[in-house]
Amino acid sequence: MDTPVFIIDETRLRKNCEKLARVKEASGCKVLLAQKAYSAFETYPIIAEYLDGTTASGLYEARLGKEHFGKETHVYSPAYKESELKELLGYADHVTFNSPTQVRMFAGEVKAAGKSVGMRVNPECSTQEGHEIYDPCAPFSRLGATLAAVKADEEVITLLDGLHFHTLCEQNADALKITLDAFDRAFGKYARGMKWINLGGGHHITRDDYDTELLIDCIKRVRDAYGCEVYLEPGEAVVLNAGTLVAQVLDVAHNGKDIALLDASAACHMPDVLEMPYRPPVCGLFAKGEGAEAKDLCDFAGDGYRKISDAGDVGERGHECRLAGSTCLAGDVIGDWSFDTPPRRGDRIVFGDMALYTMVKTNTFNGTPLPAIALRETSGKLRILRKFGYDDFKSRL
Repeated sequence: MDTPVFIIDETRLRKNCEKLARVKEASGCKVLLAQKAYSAFETYPIIAEYLDGTTASGLYEARLGKEHFGKETHVYSPAYKESELKELLGYADHVTFNSPTQVRMFAGEVKAAGKSVGMRVNPECSTQEGHEIYDPCAPFSRLGATLAAVKADEEVITLLDGLHFHTLCEQNADALKITLDAFDRAFGKYARGMKWINLGGGHHITRDDYDTELLIDCIKRVRDAYGCEVYLEPGEAVVLNAGTLVAQVLDVAHNGKDIALLDASAACHMPDVLEMPYRPPVCGLFAKGEGAEAKDLCDFAGDGYRKISDAGDVGERGHECRLAGSTCLAGDVIGDWSFDTPPRRGDRIVFGDMALYTMVKTNTFNGTPLPAIALRETSGKLRILRKFGYDDFKSRL
């Protein structure tokens, strides 16, 4: 197994989907995969056993969902290109607009094609702290129509089949309850008579401490209050902790501290590390032919590699080391950890929770190769789904 490589674990993927299916059954809602977080379409047949369809943020995601997932295909974009709409309507079942202006421009064409029309609204209720870049309710947000915008053109409501809001990011059900209170106050009178309401994504449903019962109560509350179908569109929750990124140590430099240079890059392969910022879990340090055998995905660094150390925060273990990429970007740094033994050239590092917002965001800056994508089946067999090469770099330029 060459590195770097993303490994998706089928067992963990199914476990997440089973939990989402239980929410569906208990609440009567429908659950969609948000492709913006995860688009490894080779695994769509697995997810389609449990979920009801996909959501897309544009033309290409909508086509991918339609062709490889099937079932329902929903699309939302802050603004649509008129030249793309006809093709988009060949894939999408639901089209959600961002403003009354866009609804008036395109609703007639969407309805004539037999598709459902929705509009995203902004409840102006922020429940996030410290991550304004991911807060759709931040001041001056361009995402969703505010109450003032709807009041200025209330007749647009008659053109709609549904309302959509998305305000959360990796949050629990208490944040949804707060948001629902704000939605009811602002848009409750417009929601009555709608065929559906989409509660968006950002629900961390498959996290161990998630309040599933409160989520189910919130969904039932919407169904009872408005007599409509309810959709959820999680992305992260579908693949939370269901993937790893295996990287190799190419060299160890020293400048005040040890710096392990990897064939995986924060800038190219896990950009949320720099953008959010996000600190990925490190499952451990692995070497060829020594240490403990792999017990699960997070202990797997390739055949013949054994774990020689877990990873701790700085100061927890004997040897501190910075993990960094090998691009020319000075800030291509993943973070600092400590290990029982210092990383050496040829050792491997396994990063956890690498299925979400990684493969969909990778890039080839510096001509850096893209990681392969593999599936670890329930049998334990590793199957390479996709490899990338020079043509993938060249074809983008």
